[in-house]
Amino acid sequence: MPQTLTRRSLLTGIGAGVAAGLCPRVSISPAAARMKSLASVAEKAGILFGASVSKEVFENPLYGDLYRSHAKILTTDVALKFDYIRWKEGEWDFSEADKLLDFARQNSQQLRGHTLVWNENAPQWLKRRPSREITLIFEEHIDKVAGRYAGKLHSWDVVNEPFWPGHGKKHGYRTGPWFEAMGPSYVKQAFIRTSQVDPDTRLVLNEAHCERNDRVGKNIRKGLLRLVDELLDAGIALDAIGLQGHLQPTKAYSDKVFTDFLWKLHERGLNIYISEFDIDDSSYPKSLRSRDQLVAKRTHQFLSSVLKVPSVKALICWQLSDRYSWYRQMALEDNPHTKRLPRPLPFDDKLRPKPAYTAMIRALKERRV
Repeated sequence: MPQTLTRRSLLTGIGAGVAAGLCPRVSISPAAARMKSLASVAEKAGILFGASVSKEVFENPLYGDLYRSHAKILTTDVALKFDYIRWKEGEWDFSEADKLLDFARQNSQQLRGHTLVWNENAPQWLKRRPSREITLIFEEHIDKVAGRYAGKLHSWDVVNEPFWPGHGKKHGYRTGPWFEAMGPSYVKQAFIRTSQVDPDTRLVLNEAHCERNDRVGKNIRKGLLRLVDELLDAGIALDAIGLQGHLQPTKAYSDKVFTDFLWKLHERGLNIYISEFDIDDSSYPKSLRSRDQLVAKRTHQFLSSVLKVPSVKALICWQLSDRYSWYRQMALEDNPHTKRLPRPLPFDDKLRPKPAYTAMIRALKERRV
C-alpha cells in the first residue's frame, strides 16, 4: 500500500496511505434526498459548495449518496498527491484519481486536483536525489500529471502550503526538496509549467493557517501577499487563492482580521476558495450536544464574516462526515481506544445533519454581496 500524508500533515507532516475502492453507484437514498441540499443553497448565494473526496464514496454507498445530494465540487484528498501516485520510484498509480473523476462526471460534479507541488509529501526516494535530478523530476511530474487531466478538472492546487515560518527560511518559506533544489522560484516555475500543460484549468495557490491571528498566521499572511504580488507582477497565470479554513479555536483568531486579508486578495482581482473547511473541537466540552452547538456557533461566525467578500466563490469541507474526518483519524492513531471522537463536520457518523449543517445553511442564506 502506498504511504501518503494524511491531513495531520497540516500540523505535523505525519501520515498514512489509502487504497482505491469499488465503483460508485448512481442512486440516492430517500434520507439523503429529503435533506435541504447544501450545494443548492450555496448556489443561490453565488457559492460553489463541496468537499474533499476519497475511496469512502465507493466503499460506503450511502456516503456516496451524501456527496450526490450536497456537493457540486469535489477535491481529491490524497489521490493526486505526489507520494500517493509515486510512492515507489519508477511507478505511477492514477487508479483512485481516475475513479474519482468518473464519480464526479457521473454525478454532474466538478473535480479539483490537490496537489501538484508540496514540500511536505516527498517520499524518501525523492529526498535522496541530488538537486539537479529533483528539478527534472519536478518538471516531469507536472507534465505527466497535469497533462493526464488537462481540460478535465475545475482547478488545480498547483502549489500547496508554500509557507511555514518555523523552518527559519527567508520570508517564511516552507523547506523541502522542491525548495532546496530550486529556491522560492519553484512556486513561479510550477505555475508557469502547469499553465503551459493545461491552459484551460483554473490555477490555485493553496495555503493554511491564514485565519490564525498569532505569529504564525500573521507571518504567513504577509508572506502570501508578497508572493501573490510577485506572481501577478510577473504575469503568471493565477486564478484563485485557496485558504484552507481548518479552524482551531485554541489559537488566537480574529474573523475581522482574516476578512480584511480577504479584501486585500479581492482588490488584486483574485477569486478565493475556502478550500478545506472544518473545526477542531478538541478544546470544547465533552458533551456531544455542547460540542455540536459550539462547532455550529463558530461555523456561523466564521462564514458570516468571510462570505461578505464577493471574491469568495467556493466553500469546500474536508470530507462531509465526522466518520471520515482527518481529526478522527488522528485521534484514533493517538489512542485507538479513545471515546472522545472528533465532530468537526456538518454530518455525523451516521451521515445525519448536525447543528453545523444548519449553521452553514443559515450563513449561506444570509449572504448579501
